[in-house]
Amino acid sequence: MSSERDTDPRMPGNVSDIPSDRPLADQPSGLRDQPGVDANDTVIVLTTVPDLLLAKRIAHLLVEEYLVACVNLSAPGLSMYMWQDKLEGTEELTLTLKTTVACLPALHARLCGLHPYEVPEFLVLSVQGGAVAYLDWVAAQTALRSD
Repeated sequence: MSSERDTDPRMPGNVSDIPSDRPLADQPSGLRDQPGVDANDTVIVLTTVPDLLLAKRIAHLLVEEYLVACVNLSAPGLSMYMWQDKLEGTEELTLTLKTTVACLPALHARLCGLHPYEVPEFLVLSVQGGAVAYLDWVAAQTALRSD
């Protein structure tokens, strides 16, 4: 039986084909700067993944490594996009990651190393406000990471 994984050119054949520690030299470089933000400011990062097993694996590792305080996994939904001049429609899950500005470079590198897509989504959304206790918790959790 054929699956999306078999036909999506951005992906390896199965989860075991995904490297857990792709060398940093193979990582896409750089993030666009966010002027006027503090390193301890909370941000939300959005990314998509092709299946629940990978979503759980990435969420587990990022939380355990203190790169994020929390990850929410969405229900699967259809993503429509152009890839290499071809319209693609792929079922994906959205991961909503809560972290701080200080963690963004390491989080980006780690996510790219775990992710099967050649160009994984990595959108950083600023948080304009929130419960002080929650924002402090995000900062405290991500401050536990070791570089």
